[in-house]
Amino acid sequence: MTDILRIANCSGFYGDRLGAAREMVEGGPIDVLTGDYLAELTLMILLKDKLKDGSLGYARTFLRQLEEIAVACKERGIKIVVNAGGLNPAGCAAAARALYERLGVRAVVAHLEGDDILPKLEALQAGGERLAHLDQGHPLSDLKAPVLSANAYLGGWGIAAALERGADLVVCPRVTDAALTLGPAAWKHGWRRDDWDRLAAGVVAGHIIECGAQTTGGNYAFFKEVPDLTHPGFPIAEMRADGSFVITKHPGTGGLVSVGTVTAQLLYEIGGPRYPNPDVTARFDTIRVEQEGPDRVLVHGIKGEPPPPTTKVCINYFGGYKNSMTFVLAGLDIEEKARLAEETLWTLVGGRERFAETRATLRRGDRPDPDTNEEAFAHLTVSVKDPDAHKVGRAFSGKVVEMALASYPGFFMTSPPSEGSQIGVYWPTLVPSAAVEQRLVLGESSIPIPHVDPPATFAGPPPPAIALPPAPTGPTRAVPLGTICGARSGDKGGNGNVGVWVRTPAAYRWLADYLTVARLRELLSEARTLEVERFELPNLLALNFVLQGLLGDGVAASLRSDPQAKSLGEYLRAKVVPIPTALLG
Repeated sequence: MTDILRIANCSGFYGDRLGAAREMVEGGPIDVLTGDYLAELTLMILLKDKLKDGSLGYARTFLRQLEEIAVACKERGIKIVVNAGGLNPAGCAAAARALYERLGVRAVVAHLEGDDILPKLEALQAGGERLAHLDQGHPLSDLKAPVLSANAYLGGWGIAAALERGADLVVCPRVTDAALTLGPAAWKHGWRRDDWDRLAAGVVAGHIIECGAQTTGGNYAFFKEVPDLTHPGFPIAEMRADGSFVITKHPGTGGLVSVGTVTAQLLYEIGGPRYPNPDVTARFDTIRVEQEGPDRVLVHGIKGEPPPPTTKVCINYFGGYKNSMTFVLAGLDIEEKARLAEETLWTLVGGRERFAETRATLRRGDRPDPDTNEEAFAHLTVSVKDPDAHKVGRAFSGKVVEMALASYPGFFMTSPPSEGSQIGVYWPTLVPSAAVEQRLVLGESSIPIPHVDPPATFAGPPPPAIALPPAPTGPTRAVPLGTICGARSGDKGGNGNVGVWVRTPAAYRWLADYLTVARLRELLSEARTLEVERFELPNLLALNFVLQGLLGDGVAASLRSDPQAKSLGEYLRAKVVPIPTALLG
């Protein structure tokens, strides 16, 4: 390897492009191949798998990818680091060893353990740990449902230790997404446990590439600028010893790597300027991003601080059942038809109050004097949630069918009646880092990986001073906010975040003055009753907003039509606002 470590990513979620691993190995030189398969929702999926079959609980699609690249990676010395182990890293590692053996490849497979703290929950609570919900504040003792899984987020030092001991494949359980990049970078460059700035750079690099093609033009606000978005390449972080790095992709692949695409990913699913990980706290208000060349973005200037003394834990439990039915409303009197449908349904099922939670959403897609049948359509979706599976099953959806010949004119539905689906609920909390006993399993050895002890005191660096021009003045024009602003949104447990950025300092000065919390609440009706936090990132010409409780109990349990808040940013960009004509070019 050279002084640069090329870390490529081939998966942003469980279900991402299967061919990406092969493309990254065959498309050009890389040193490490990473894959991120886990999210809070994914852990619930894997939990259901494991409850059905104890040998499962890991991302099985990884084995299909490994079969295509195992020989080439061993021949070229490419290390593989993935969190495909999920809830059963030992099972995933064993399956990988069997695959290597079948292919005739002699490879060293290691896996990490210690994230599963389910057996410790009772003792932790007895010792005074409340395990309070991070967003709602309730102690875990208030939870009436049994806890099914509890996985702490591990850092990158176990990965570094595995690579130091010659592992060709490191199978991880619930590590932080960024750890997949931080671990190899720390191993290659010999970073110390208190190299806060360099470690923070590893976390930032990991955050940028963890979502795969979302960094190379996928889901990008200005998508019309992206060439060949039908098949974008996946990202590569070229990590240098000093902590600076370049984000790029293989030559000749689709997509785009620009200051904009990298900034968009930096704003994805974050909170404030301090981004804590088990190994370091990265200061997002210090990141500097520059276009170095075509499809090459230099990221530098990153400062870090010690990690907090706690680490995050993902607790899952089953929170009942939910179901939805959608009425199609056509033509005239849409609101009256929706009112009739909803009132009739609630009467037939015995009242709205019978359910633990309900939601009715009318989506208007109908047009006056429609040219086609579909242009006359609006949709009313009624959703219910309850601990009783019977209530939300056919007892609910069957009543919708009974209305078919006895309700509004033009009645039909988008789906037949169905049973309710079981809800997995995410309970985020914190535990002392000392309570998490990470271990590296390599052959017959089980090697403890000590947690990072933050120093008692640390004077963090101030954010860099960013020179901004005066706020633009003069006439304005009412245009969509997205005319000059990009946005990226997503979920943080039960919260939603939306990051908004612009391309020039003058536009940022206007944005910072205009888009206050009060203004955001005016623009987004769903935010009007929520607590909203705003964070300024002038170094990225960006603002980040966190909408507390937007998603209720989280992705799997939310009754919103967009339970992951993926479209929230585009919704905001569509709002028409007065923008200074000086910024409109």
